[in-house]
Amino acid sequence: METLQQVRPEHLNHHGFLFGGYMLMWVDEAAWIAASLDRPDCHFVTVGMERVEFRRKVQEGSILMFTIKESRVGRTSVTYQVDVVCRHAAGHEKSAEPVFSNQVTLVRVDEAGEKIAL
Repeated sequence: METLQQVRPEHLNHHGFLFGGYMLMWVDEAAWIAASLDRPDCHFVTVGMERVEFRRKVQEGSILMFTIKESRVGRTSVTYQVDVVCRHAAGHEKSAEPVFSNQVTLVRVDEAGEKIAL
């Protein structure tokens, strides 16, 4: 699955670059959407991310492309690899730069929030 996100002024930190919290939110949301589309009868919550490391600064106006692929299935959980590249707005020379990647693990839960088998 792929999805896009534009970096707007409200997403910037005090230095004028993308605030990392937005990146984490978008990565988490993309993994949840992929899991929900792959298993529409399941309810998921995020239980963890592998590692948080921001590789490059992201400027306002950049377009982020998120690529989400299932990487592991457990008894109650599923893990997705989420890779993010930055496609700069018009006028920039570089076409795409890797900016973030992570493994996001989600667990299936019942109505009471208890984990259950996939």
